[in-house]
Amino acid sequence: MGAGARAEPIERWHLTLCFHGPDSIEDRTAYLARRLPGLRPPRLRVGGWGEFRSVLWAGIEYASPADEQALRALAVAAGTDPERYHPHLTLLRWSGDRPETRSLTTRLTDYTGPWWTPAEVALVRSDRTPLGPSYHSVARLALTG
Repeated sequence: MGAGARAEPIERWHLTLCFHGPDSIEDRTAYLARRLPGLRPPRLRVGGWGEFRSVLWAGIEYASPADEQALRALAVAAGTDPERYHPHLTLLRWSGDRPETRSLTTRLTDYTGPWWTPAEVALVRSDRTPLGPSYHSVARLALTG
């Protein structure tokens, strides 16, 4: 993969709806609890890939246009700017020179994962460590729409 490249461990895989910064956990949980009820969970799968900055990511595909709208509605309810929202799954991070990813991206080109429907939204705290971000779930809110 190259010096400075590291795969994102599967236990850290997630779809980010919105970054909130240093908001209080209690305030953000209450905010989400007011905004999420009635929103329909989307049917999704992993498919495609892309790169930005120092990240190789897998894309998200939707079972229907209504599912794309449903994921965007969840992101907007969480507080994101819908024009800047790009759902993805981080697979690889690197520092320094970009590693050669051609063999990996060639395999990802036609890959699609199984369909799934999220059952909840997790409020997650991210802490920086020398090995990359460390994620800690601090609240979970069921999707019941």
